[in-house]
Amino acid sequence: MARAILLLENGEYFLGKSLGCEGETMGEVVFNTSMTGYQEILTDPSYRGQIVTMTYPEIGNYGINRHATESEKIQACGFVVRQASKIASNWSSEMTLQEYLVKHQIVAIEGIDTRKLTRILRIKGAMNGIISTIDFDKESLKKKLSRLPSMEGLDLVPGVTIDTPQPYQPFAKGQPHVVAIHAGIKENILRLLSARKVNITLVPATWNAKQILDLQPDGVFISNGPGDPAAVTYVIETIKELMGRVPMFGICLGHQMLGLALGAKTYKLKFGHHGGNQPVKNLLTGRVEISAQNHGFSIVENTLPPEVEVTHINLNDHTIEGIKHKKYPVFSVQYHPEASPGPHDSHYLFDDFVRLLRR
Repeated sequence: MARAILLLENGEYFLGKSLGCEGETMGEVVFNTSMTGYQEILTDPSYRGQIVTMTYPEIGNYGINRHATESEKIQACGFVVRQASKIASNWSSEMTLQEYLVKHQIVAIEGIDTRKLTRILRIKGAMNGIISTIDFDKESLKKKLSRLPSMEGLDLVPGVTIDTPQPYQPFAKGQPHVVAIHAGIKENILRLLSARKVNITLVPATWNAKQILDLQPDGVFISNGPGDPAAVTYVIETIKELMGRVPMFGICLGHQMLGLALGAKTYKLKFGHHGGNQPVKNLLTGRVEISAQNHGFSIVENTLPPEVEVTHINLNDHTIEGIKHKKYPVFSVQYHPEASPGPHDSHYLFDDFVRLLRR
């Protein structure tokens, strides 16, 4: 098996074995604490521009199948694991993790100390890195890496949105109509919305409020996605113009962009929240939900206007996990209620949105 190297922008490096295709890749290195769900993680558009490190030591045991994807391809630009299983043991498996990475031409590395790497990222913060199977000269790699911009200020939505509007499924008569702003929407969000008997039209993130309102929606969904929310100014402007005119529900990047549209500010977290074991407290009910999360930015609480209420907080670091407008039928959450780590602790959010539509 070919050698591989992972070099971080602070100069620390790890030598291991190639797990994917030959070549080089660069991105922001983050860690994910989930024990399972590696296929959903790889295909989540929110990971665009990032190299994902799995903290669980053995990855790939149950293989890959076509039904566990969150988009049409792998979105993460690189993958790091301690050990990749060579055996895919599951009735639904169609290929191994390595075959999947090679098929999608993803550069990946295994056989490194992911505990040490995670500790570096926790202490020093998420940082850019480069994986290579062809260049092992550290000075050369540093030079290449120096040309990669920081995630802060980066708009990555154009790389994951769609070009033209499209229905998610054939429309059914008499069902509420949701327009979903596609900033990198996950497939399971669409599945759960559709299961609640709503018609969904996906529209490009570049669409303005007039174009959206011309579709006569009963509500607007603002999707998850990659990059810095403050850089996606065109979606923020659209949300401002839609405020008070239709019910709105946002998830992850959609939550952050909604907060910005309401006048709040966002900031970059030190190493972000990535994993399926994040405890979130619902301040309206007092219940604690086990959530899946994938974000590197958060809303600054003291910048929220008085007409906005914080509804959920993260119990690990008390960052904002949910907000709602006190006057308009508008709310959002930072975490991923569709990802089912609890497993269904947060599905009520989709029911709440559909109730707003039916009013």
